[in-house]
Amino acid sequence: MDRFILAMDQGTSSCRSVLVDAAGEIRARAQEELSTLFPKPGWVEHDAQEIWARQLSTARTALQSSGADARDIAAIGITNQRETVVVWDRRSGVPIHHALVWQDRRTADAMQRLATDGEGDLVQQRTGLVLDPYFSASKLAWILDHVPQARARAERGELAAGTIDAWLIWQLTGGRVHATDVSNASRTMLMNLRTLDWDDELLDLLRVPRAVLPNIVDSSGVCGESDASLFGASIPVAGICGDQQGALFGQGCTESGQAKITFGTGCFLLVGTGAEVVRSRSRLLTTVAWRLRGQPAAFALEGSVFMGGAAVQWLRDGLGLIRTAAEVNELAAKVSDCGGVMMVPAFTGLGAPHWDPTARACVLGMTRGTTAAHLARATLEGVGLQVCDVVEAMEADIGSRLRVLRVDGGACASDLLMQVQSNILDAIVERPRQLETTVLGAAFLAGLGVGLWKHAAEVAALARVERTFSPLLDPAIRATMRRQWRRAIECAKGWQP
Repeated sequence: MDRFILAMDQGTSSCRSVLVDAAGEIRARAQEELSTLFPKPGWVEHDAQEIWARQLSTARTALQSSGADARDIAAIGITNQRETVVVWDRRSGVPIHHALVWQDRRTADAMQRLATDGEGDLVQQRTGLVLDPYFSASKLAWILDHVPQARARAERGELAAGTIDAWLIWQLTGGRVHATDVSNASRTMLMNLRTLDWDDELLDLLRVPRAVLPNIVDSSGVCGESDASLFGASIPVAGICGDQQGALFGQGCTESGQAKITFGTGCFLLVGTGAEVVRSRSRLLTTVAWRLRGQPAAFALEGSVFMGGAAVQWLRDGLGLIRTAAEVNELAAKVSDCGGVMMVPAFTGLGAPHWDPTARACVLGMTRGTTAAHLARATLEGVGLQVCDVVEAMEADIGSRLRVLRVDGGACASDLLMQVQSNILDAIVERPRQLETTVLGAAFLAGLGVGLWKHAAEVAALARVERTFSPLLDPAIRATMRRQWRRAIECAKGWQP
């Protein structure tokens, strides 16, 4: 039997595992939905033990369905929702609190106090990030402050913490390895982009004990082995990356200036900048893309839209306008435009380039003639317009147009959404044949880590385009949409006191 990579994709709404062969083809897959908890408005949590149980279950199912066993697996790759943080007991391996999800906004006041104290410049210069509850550090500090004795236990080294990759590595290795890769570490607001290590001044500022944090390792290269009891034999863990960096690598965007948008729960745009650390003037994020074994780190600029596919889920679950997410396309296609309706899907605040955690979603321009179809189309356009804001900011930072963007993620299966996005951006949108590029990125990094592939260019050549979308919108209509959007964004900002 051929040698495979077992790649695990732990996302915000599901856990997925796939087997990838040497040609970059997915040979088996398994996926399970993940519960999300909303204990208070703006609070978002996951059960970390459920995450591990479902991730392990999908890995075993993928192996079983393919007929492969551990001897056929060359390596394990992990990609994950990045800023979500877990704290657990080192001895028992049991979390001391639910994981706080990247969407969680409970620490917005703490971040605002630091901004008021003038700490934003230090954070931006050291980490490439902005002061926002989106990132892991303030959520980690919140857990240590609100679970009895947690801070004292953390300082004594009794607790371990990390993003979801660190949690999965701990579980896979039976607690022998506590590690995170540079791409995930760069999203904590605690890692220095120059040294690629935890920054002591930031640890003090954000009140996080170094003793609780994982070791920072390469994105590609063996960092440990899975416990033999899990799959019947030990397997090297050789690839780790945050989900958006994984998608960038899986799309073959290994050269500076290449860009991708992932349409998932949120929308995430990354453009590679190579070895150059580009400091954004437009409130975008400078992030580590990956570090391949024996090579300097590669960097990227990133802009994040918090609500992408999740806005469609709101139409389904919150309003009951559709029964399945896919039905939004049929509903929105019943009208040729949104009838003057503008929807800003800022349900959990606004990300780049606005960075307003107090913003809230709004629908404007409705009349008695507004229908469910208009609202569905306005929601799709709202997602596309948010992305357009990020693209314009990114173009300003790199000093050139992004005329071609590669797309991935579940929502990009919608032809209508992709055409809307191309129209609004006035750019070519390329959709790959394989939409699961995030998990492919983890597989490629793991394969490189054990020598299944030799060079990044070799895996980049495996990316294949399925369909290209070109802009069809009249420029005058596009300009009007942008003007209306700017008015609508201002209405959404500063809503939550």
